[in-house]
Amino acid sequence: MRPLPEADPGSPDRRSATRFLLWMAARIWPALTASVLFAIVWMVSQALMPAAIGRAIDDGLTDRDRDALLAWGLVLLGLGATQAVSGIMRHRFAVFCWLSSAYRTMQVSVDQANRLGATLPKRLATGEVVSIGTSDVERIGSALDITARGVGSVVGIVVIAAVLLDTSAQLGLVVLLGVPVLMAVVALLIRPLHRRQRSYRDQEGNLATQAGDIVTGLRVLRGVGGERLFSTRYRTESQQLRAAGVRVARVDALLESAQVLLPGLFVALVTWLGARYALAGEITAGQLVASYGYTAFLITPLRTLTELVDKYTKGHVAARRVVNLLNLEPELRDPDQPATIPERGGELVDVTSGLVLRPGRLTAIAAADPADATALADRLGRYTDAEVTLHGVPLEELALATVRERILVADNDARLFSGPLRAELDPRDAAGDAEIAAALAAASATDIVAALPDGLDSHVAERGREFSGGQQQRLRLVRALVADPEILILVEPTSAVDAHTEARIAARLRAARRGRTTLICSTSPLVLDRAEHVIFVDDGKVVAEGTHRELLDSQPRYAATVTRAED
Repeated sequence: MRPLPEADPGSPDRRSATRFLLWMAARIWPALTASVLFAIVWMVSQALMPAAIGRAIDDGLTDRDRDALLAWGLVLLGLGATQAVSGIMRHRFAVFCWLSSAYRTMQVSVDQANRLGATLPKRLATGEVVSIGTSDVERIGSALDITARGVGSVVGIVVIAAVLLDTSAQLGLVVLLGVPVLMAVVALLIRPLHRRQRSYRDQEGNLATQAGDIVTGLRVLRGVGGERLFSTRYRTESQQLRAAGVRVARVDALLESAQVLLPGLFVALVTWLGARYALAGEITAGQLVASYGYTAFLITPLRTLTELVDKYTKGHVAARRVVNLLNLEPELRDPDQPATIPERGGELVDVTSGLVLRPGRLTAIAAADPADATALADRLGRYTDAEVTLHGVPLEELALATVRERILVADNDARLFSGPLRAELDPRDAAGDAEIAAALAAASATDIVAALPDGLDSHVAERGREFSGGQQQRLRLVRALVADPEILILVEPTSAVDAHTEARIAARLRAARRGRTTLICSTSPLVLDRAEHVIFVDDGKVVAEGTHRELLDSQPRYAATVTRAED
């Protein structure tokens, strides 16, 4: 089997879940076509085995013809070998289709998440995204996997019907008319199953989101005494999800039982009719044995068709979720013709607040309202559109990739991902050991790495949960310093560390960022005293500028803000 394709998913069809599944099938059509062809050969070779057995009985045993018996025995052997080889190849290509469609779904979902950026958590709950990457990709893969066997089953049923029509017109008509009736009965269960699965999927995503929020904020919940309240709420919604799952299971159980009961009744009917025709002399003994073999074989394609309906239903529900994600549009868009700016230098200006960030300096912003500092950082990093210019060019006229490369906003909402610590601190693998060591020293994080068993090669758990809040904050600062952007905006980079550590970081940041533009949003006197220039923001506007000590003497409101005193 050839290797899985690289991450080149193309542009998926977002108009509907059905169109998305068809687009996915078109992307893997060579493997899907091969799987279908092998499935047809696999099913037809099984379907013809009873015919070979019947002819062996009539021509070989009844007529006592050894040559005929040997010939039909060899035909049966050939059919068995064909079935074995085609079954193996069908399975290999079907597994390829399953994996390929699942990974392609994951690729387009991750690509869309990257395209949405900061828009994603505003529009879609975390649980929804997690469910797409876990259960939905599996269901979409299963829908593509069952396609080959479904087509092979239809062809097998048609072959059996044709053979039975040649043997007995009545038996052939029973098969031709009975199969659609069985499928119609199964279809009655699909609509309620589809509806209940969709409701269950919605509740599952909501509960996953709530579980993630509880785990993330567990320390805070314990601190404010809200653990019991949220535990009760989660338990209640969990029971509601369980009840929804039971409702799905009831219809699913009916469908599963129908897969056994209905084909079994159908086989019994055809066998009974064949026995009556044999007793009446309308068919031979070999044809009777063959008829029983045909009906016994029909159990497999009929169960496959009901399985196909079930998996297509689940795959459609999953594809609808993916399409909902793909139809989200980012709040920020690239201009049709992006402007260009010089590589270095240039003032970063926020017209809304009146902030002018001069190049090559360590500037600090102290805001009377912390929300103003956060909003200012979002505007300067173009996480929201506003009147902000760099080199006199509005950020809206620059490509987003250019803005992200030139301006880095590091806040406390950033996460540590699982993997080697070195890769976490230097995702681009562009810095050497000396640069990483310098960043660790500037962020006063050398002790963190020294305490790890394998140093920078140590494995970081999900969200860096083995580190304290202060350690995580320092490691995030290291990551920002290693990136070494032209303009670095730090939002409260020392809020979770002790005063001694904060003083060391404040003393080292200026040297670590010498020659580059740095903006620190903080009201800590230790940080403000080390800044080259301090800007005081009140009610979203710049009201004063100078050094920390100058503002302490001249601005009572500033002094009240940074000393946590009454105005």
